[in-house]
Amino acid sequence: MNIQIAPSLLSADFANLNNDVKKCERAGIKILHVDVMDGCFVPNITIGPVVVESLRKRTKLILDTHLMIKNPENFVEPFAKAGSDWITFHAETVLKPLEIIKKITKLGLKPGVSINPLTPVSKISQYLDKVFLVLVMSVNPGFGGQKFMPSVLSKVRELRRLSDKSKNKFKVEIDGGINFDTISDAVGAGANIIVAGNTVFRSKYGIKGSINRLRIAAKKTGR
Repeated sequence: MNIQIAPSLLSADFANLNNDVKKCERAGIKILHVDVMDGCFVPNITIGPVVVESLRKRTKLILDTHLMIKNPENFVEPFAKAGSDWITFHAETVLKPLEIIKKITKLGLKPGVSINPLTPVSKISQYLDKVFLVLVMSVNPGFGGQKFMPSVLSKVRELRRLSDKSKNKFKVEIDGGINFDTISDAVGAGANIIVAGNTVFRSKYGIKGSINRLRIAAKKTGR
């Protein structure tokens, strides 16, 4: 299984964001994870479309935009216009997920749906044939640097089984508390996109060194 590391810009140095992005590029990264928080759905505020627009001008990497916000349907188009490639919304924030999935797809982007640690897979099961990816939160969303919650691995395994037997081979992404020790469990359970923030941007090994160590650790699962 092809495993992709998606550095979370939430942990990057925003005063030197372009430099951090270029270091990711030189390390062979293909995906940047962009956490969007509104201070309502989660207790933090991060970035808006203007930052994505600036990123788009400076990199060709996939911008994996994760909307941890209320009323995400109101922000799909602004983030699409800003240059996002993928847009993921939280199942907990919408009453009609299919409508926002269709909206993202109509704009030419890849749709994703995310679930919090306590949200069961059953909440999104009827939409799995329509999404490009499912993002499993392995911490309660809102802040970087939290401890990985092993209890979510059963959902990752369930989603991997569902993806493997489906005509729509959606990707299984995991976000929260991923480090050199926990990545093997996440990959072993079936995640194939691994979001990592502090471990990439704030490790003593530097960005490239940390990414290489994550890749090595991921291979220990045998997948």
